[in-house]
Amino acid sequence: MEKLDLKKELRHLYLVSPKEPVLVEVPAMNFLMVDGVGDPNTSAAYAEAVEALFSVSYAVKFMVKKGPSAIDYGVLPLEGLWWADDMSVFATGHKSAWKWTAMIMQPPFITRDIIEAGISETEARKNPAAISKMRFETFSEGACAQILHIGPFSEEGPTIERLHHFIDDHGTRTGKHHEIYLSDVRKADPSKWKTIIRQPLR
Repeated sequence: MEKLDLKKELRHLYLVSPKEPVLVEVPAMNFLMVDGVGDPNTSAAYAEAVEALFSVSYAVKFMVKKGPSAIDYGVLPLEGLWWADDMSVFATGHKSAWKWTAMIMQPPFITRDIIEAGISETEARKNPAAISKMRFETFSEGACAQILHIGPFSEEGPTIERLHHFIDDHGTRTGKHHEIYLSDVRKADPSKWKTIIRQPLR
């Protein structure tokens, strides 16, 4: 059986230092995605999106592992795109107005047919509430700057500010605020949570 460590293969995207922001070129990759609105800390829709994404991602992983290709790989971390119609809500803390896309990247050998089979299997087994809202599509960011934040989400502000100052020295911010959650927040101490903060630029 072939075993893949995709985070190692994409180390320039996932092995990020908290010391200084860096510029990276992010290729087009395929994601399972669910869109929503609201405070991620209290929104049932966000929790349902995360449950559906992981349920289908693990179903797909085990289908591939047991299938003819016999490839074993680790499910990639949860990621999130964040924005709002009025971006000032991020400063004022009005999280109910936050818009988001929760998503998990899928390996390049995962086809739409495999995803559809994984969704069908998940529906038959547990049918998570957000599964009907899920989509599978290619997402491309291109030139980005990123940095690692260590600590609770509520303390990301200074890290984001450092990233934005770095971008101002190299170009102009574009696209959506992007976070990659490397830690299992159900188990890890919040002071040790690791989150990649990424922002496209031009």
